[in-house]
Formats: sequence, C-alpha cells, structure tokens
Amino acid sequence: EVQLVESGGGLVQPGGSLRLSCAASGFTIGSWDMRWLRQTPGKGPEWVSIISRDNGGIYYAPFVKGRFTISSDNAKNTLYLQMNSLKPEDTAVYYCATTDDIGYAHRGQGTQVTVSP
Repeated sequence: EVQLVESGGGLVQPGGSLRLSCAASGFTIGSWDMRWLRQTPGKGPEWVSIISRDNGGIYYAPFVKGRFTISSDNAKNTLYLQMNSLKPEDTAVYYCATTDDIGYAHRGQGTQVTVSP
C-alpha cells in the first residue's frame, strides 16, 4: 500500500525557514515523479515543486524559485522541501504527492505551514 506522511510544518515568522519531510512507503522514491503541492481554504491545490523520475530534473513554481529546495534521500525513502525566506502568502497546507504507474494519484494528509508575525 502506498503511503505518504508529511511532517515538519508549523508556525514561523516572515523571513524564517522550515523543512518539510515526506516519508514514503509501499514504493521506492525515484520510481515515480515526486511533487510538493499546497492548498489554502477555498482554493484548489497549487503545484510547488517536482523531482522528475525520468531524468531527476527539478522544477519549481515561479513564486518559490530561489527560496525553496526540493530533495530526496533514497536511503530513507523520504522527500524534503527546505523552505527559506518564508512569506505570509506561503501559508497553506503542504502535501507531497505522486502518481503511480497506472496513473493513480497518491497524496499524504498534509502538514500546515503558517507564516505570521
């Protein structure tokens, strides 16, 4: 069974940093694309970053480029998102997500990030 469990969210002041983790089980990170998404109340999910399974390419949404860094530790089967220079508009529930070989999308339960003075 595929499971994704996020952790590391919390309350941080503007300009601060957080590192989110996503522990994966039931598959090997690197077998599928791995993504971070975020969502605020009343809005749909917003794509943040991706590690491509095909070439290991890393891509970021324009609004986080230069501030966030996605990475993975294959030995721990864990995906990370290092978030620096956080802004109030980064406040959201952050999810890690993937799509398996038959096109089924999997997402964790999310972790709340709140950026506020």
